[in-house]
Amino acid sequence: MPREINRLNDKQIRAWMKAGAPVAKADGGGLTFTLSAAGTAAWVLRYRHGGRARELTLGQYPDLTIQAARQRASKARAEIQRGTDVAREHQRAKAEAVAAKSFRELANDYMAKAFPKLADTTAKQRRQHIEGVIFPRLGAMAARDVTTADVVALLESVGKKKTANVAELVFTALSEIFRHGLARHAVTVNPCAGVSVAAICGRAEPRRKRLKLTEEELRELLPALPRIGPENTLTVKLLLLTCVRIGELARAEWQHVDFERAEWFVPEANSKTGRGFTVPLVPAAVALFKELRPLASGSRFVLPARQERRVRNHAGADVPFNQRALNAMLHKLCDDLGSKVRRFTPHDLRSTARSHLAALGASIIVAERCLNHSLGGLVSVYDQHDYLTERRAALETWAAFLQACESGVPWLRESNVVQLRAA
Repeated sequence: MPREINRLNDKQIRAWMKAGAPVAKADGGGLTFTLSAAGTAAWVLRYRHGGRARELTLGQYPDLTIQAARQRASKARAEIQRGTDVAREHQRAKAEAVAAKSFRELANDYMAKAFPKLADTTAKQRRQHIEGVIFPRLGAMAARDVTTADVVALLESVGKKKTANVAELVFTALSEIFRHGLARHAVTVNPCAGVSVAAICGRAEPRRKRLKLTEEELRELLPALPRIGPENTLTVKLLLLTCVRIGELARAEWQHVDFERAEWFVPEANSKTGRGFTVPLVPAAVALFKELRPLASGSRFVLPARQERRVRNHAGADVPFNQRALNAMLHKLCDDLGSKVRRFTPHDLRSTARSHLAALGASIIVAERCLNHSLGGLVSVYDQHDYLTERRAALETWAAFLQACESGVPWLRESNVVQLRAA
């Protein structure tokens, strides 16, 4: 007796999809309609090859109609009767399609999947190197055809035109793309393996060391800050008092500033570490935020771009201020102050705060927590305390020290040191 086929119809399928419960209904001849718990409806052909049960996904419903699914199943059954393992052939064809991807396609896939997990500045810099440096040389090649010789030639070119430091960054981006390709089976080898940028371009220049502004420099700098304008002055002081990164303050929004609790929450999206954290605000920091409120002119950002810049560059959109503008203003101010204050960047204010916090008596853990640094090792695993009370006490001592520097009052350690007791 022949097996019954064409058992299903659209009305039944729509009813099952509306019900939403997982189902697997046979249409006959091995063709099966499946509905997953997640709501994905698909056509699957079930068959046996070499005595083993096999499955071939034909397509999703309703993109693949009943009639089209039956036609595909009929063609596949004919291949099966000729001894072909159609599921295995389908897998091989997919693997070949992935392997045939151009380097550009592989790199774009890497950026789409990896960049959301990177800090904004890191992702932006890496995209520039990939699209501006790597694509012109390797973009059109099949990813699997890129060789170690191609990588070496690219790095040699970058080293001659730019610097060994840039070559290192380009090599990092290239290595990450090929690691991604190996994981996706788009390539079988990593042509970056065994390559040394130093051997090709020479050793990169050592990274600039973080700078700590001394007490004498702070006493010169703080009273001179009004020369760079009110918003910039308040920004520099907030960076010192909160110890945050410039990017975290630049993206701060008023909805996250709690004046009653004297706290500012930095959400995951704005944190370099990818973890949200709370910054205790000492009274001086609260006062600075309150001074900035009217200057924001209704923007959701604590530090919005100036209105003329918004209109000129962003079609009037509400965007945060440009961090590079502050850096330029600080360099100009330091040049005006001559040898009294060394040139520094906004990020140097973090190393300045960290160094002075230690000198003022803050413990290593409290000082590191003030900067939202990961403590690493077993401490980061087992110590889940946020040290909010201890951080607030340390920052209050730091604020008092800064106030003494700004006002020209001597900082008498014997009388001004506050014991940072555990909460």
